[in-house]
Amino acid sequence: MKIELLTTLGCHLCEQAETLLRQALPMVQIEKIDIAEDDALIEAYGERIPVVRYAGRELCWPFGLLDVRERLLEPFNGR
Repeated sequence: MKIELLTTLGCHLCEQAETLLRQALPMVQIEKIDIAEDDALIEAYGERIPVVRYAGRELCWPFGLLDVRERLLEPFNGR
């Protein structure tokens, strides 16, 4: 399982989000995407990062362990 973490260099909130993701979902691979490398991503996410994307869903900061497990993975939890 791979999830995307939209981030940028020096973003302390993004570092917190990555730590939280590793706690919530230790089995997943996290692909960090630096929005600074893509003008379209800057336009879409510049003020919203960190953002987690998985299976067509997005979870914007702030989020917690339960948000990640329940809201992001909901379609896979049999709900």
